[in-house]
Amino acid sequence: MLEFAGFLPILLLVGLAAIQLGLVGYAANQAGSAARAASRAASQGDSGEAAGRAAMDGSLDADVGVSRTGTTTTATVEVQVPTLLPFVDTDWSVTKKATMPNDDDG
Repeated sequence: MLEFAGFLPILLLVGLAAIQLGLVGYAANQAGSAARAASRAASQGDSGEAAGRAAMDGSLDADVGVSRTGTTTTATVEVQVPTLLPFVDTDWSVTKKATMPNDDDG
């Protein structure tokens, strides 16, 4: 019983680290989805930033940027990774880009 009580904090720390790693993956997934949606919408002439924000979880803090150059549109999304432990300030962010060809109506 005493050995388990001594080992319990290490088990909790490993479990929290695994959950934090899952949050990094979740943020990367959301950033990729938002970048694809923003790029697709902007290449068709719509508001790419609005589409990017709508395609991801609203509780995440994200910056969505769209740029059109020649025949392509590129969207860049940077998502702040949520931190599991309030006293650990990691300030991690995940950035994803997506490029789509512009829709030619002519």
